[in-house]
Amino acid sequence: MFNRNFPLLPATLGLALALTGWLSNCPPKLQAAHATTPESPSVASPAPRDATAASSVAPAPPPPIPDAAPSPTGEIQDTLAPPPAPEEAPAPATKPAKVKFLAGEDPEYAKRRGWPVNGPAPLPGSILPHKRIVAYYGNPRSQRMGVLGEYPKDEMLRRLKLEVAKWEKADPALPVQPALHLVTVVAQGEPGKAGKYRMVMPDAVVNQVYDWAKEVGAIFFIDLQTGHDDIRTLLPRFEWILKNPDVHLAMDPEFNMNKSGRRPGTKIGTYDAADVNYASGFLQELVEKYNLPPKVFIVHRFTRNMVTNAHKIVLRPEVQIVMNMDGWGAPWLKRDSYRDYIVTEPVQYTGFKLFYHNDTKKGDPLMTPQDLLKLNPKPIYVQYQ
Repeated sequence: MFNRNFPLLPATLGLALALTGWLSNCPPKLQAAHATTPESPSVASPAPRDATAASSVAPAPPPPIPDAAPSPTGEIQDTLAPPPAPEEAPAPATKPAKVKFLAGEDPEYAKRRGWPVNGPAPLPGSILPHKRIVAYYGNPRSQRMGVLGEYPKDEMLRRLKLEVAKWEKADPALPVQPALHLVTVVAQGEPGKAGKYRMVMPDAVVNQVYDWAKEVGAIFFIDLQTGHDDIRTLLPRFEWILKNPDVHLAMDPEFNMNKSGRRPGTKIGTYDAADVNYASGFLQELVEKYNLPPKVFIVHRFTRNMVTNAHKIVLRPEVQIVMNMDGWGAPWLKRDSYRDYIVTEPVQYTGFKLFYHNDTKKGDPLMTPQDLLKLNPKPIYVQYQ
């Protein structure tokens, strides 16, 4: 909910907001109108019928062996050798039962949609796909925006290390890169002095969290919720931090309200592929200008209209784009959204967001690394809020 004195807005608004009345005018984070059944190839086929019975007609008995007759030498010889024993009829073949996949797990569906994406080969220094990023999200000025600000620094970093260890154990073949993900521009419910419905964090706060990341060998993301501002105006302001090789970018269409003109939180916002391409091009220029390794670029998504014309997003060797499913709710609903808005519209890499509180507030379990590793494609960026 928004306070007209401009406290930080919680970063993500989920399905349960609409259902529980937590924010009466906030649209749901995840759309319950999704199809709740798995994609058609994943539906289990009926159990195979019983194998066809062998013929009930018994084979003709072998002819009787006649009495032995003496040979010219006086030896007794069989005049007819016994026939070979009848062969057993082979058992009829049965069709193996199809595996039943939950939404977002079917590898054949992913393959039909275009996974894996035929994108640029990773440049030297690329993080993806050589590592999985596990990130803590939030803002140190708010305990409600995510785990990054919910706990004191040392406790927060300790918890991040525990999550990293879980992922290392669950998928030992893929190294884990820890990350801190700071909401650096926060959407607001009131226009503020600039009239843009957003609050830009002071550079001191940005540097504070960046220093925390460096303490534990984590990379650092700045996340922009533009409100009524323009990404083309706002993004260049952060060249000073993005020119560092371990700093990366995220943008949140949910809080880009320029198209609707609405107040953040009253309607889900949107970006077009043209906006994503602008930001990607800006990052490409920074990589070339400062001789940096490729940048990771996170784009949040949990509805179709949050990113329009996704098929027109340009892939560049200098930028690695992750479409991050960041809606909250029950596991089945999260899998549905992952299938419908991430798997169905391939871009390059995929991410998945987990909410310690909102995902579990109705008694549902928090999805585990093992749950996420069943998805196809497997998320290579995992964010905890």
